[in-house]
Amino acid sequence: MPKVGMPQIRKPQLIDATMEAINAVGLQKASVAMISGYAGVSPAIINHYFGGKDGLLEATMRSVLRQLSEGVKSRLAATDPEDVVGRIKAIVGGNFDPHQLDSKVVKTWLAFWSRAMHEPSLYRLQRVNEKRLLSHLLLELKRVLPAEQALFVAQTIAALIDGIWLRGALTPSGINSDLAQRIIGDYLEQQLPVATLEQHRAFEYASPTLESVNKEIGTKH
Repeated sequence: MPKVGMPQIRKPQLIDATMEAINAVGLQKASVAMISGYAGVSPAIINHYFGGKDGLLEATMRSVLRQLSEGVKSRLAATDPEDVVGRIKAIVGGNFDPHQLDSKVVKTWLAFWSRAMHEPSLYRLQRVNEKRLLSHLLLELKRVLPAEQALFVAQTIAALIDGIWLRGALTPSGINSDLAQRIIGDYLEQQLPVATLEQHRAFEYASPTLESVNKEIGTKH
């Protein structure tokens, strides 16, 4: 985490520079000197305020996770509170937000996951992200499913998100957001009560532009 007193104007520069360097050469080769060069600052600033590359990666991931959370919240705000299926799809859509699929963000996620296995502060961030996703999903699923089944479905959706995301990140064509959401949507339809699905279709009929609104939100993040 950056120390108190870090000029606010510098933080976005350094965070963007970190992602640019990782995108260009990977985390291992992205030295403090290279990152500082991208940001146009002295390497001493990074070492002083962030304690080195791991501290800067943590600050960068906090920024990425904040944008992820804001993307999910924006989609939920555009979805009817009574539309359980629509709200789950909004949560999934937030995880496949165009901002999250940007090349430099994708490579930063991959670098983060590899370092999180060895760096406690990064591991804690990953756990917070996992718990947040499960919490969002469970809040909706428990409205229409028994608690034990809701947890199972939530864990499966989370695993599908991570698996599809990782597989796409490692393929030349990248992550196919629409396909990912269709796959997860298909699984969801197999798990939810018929009445819940019919209610969702009624909401879609009444608000045919809802999904387009969510997609529009995605283009702004």
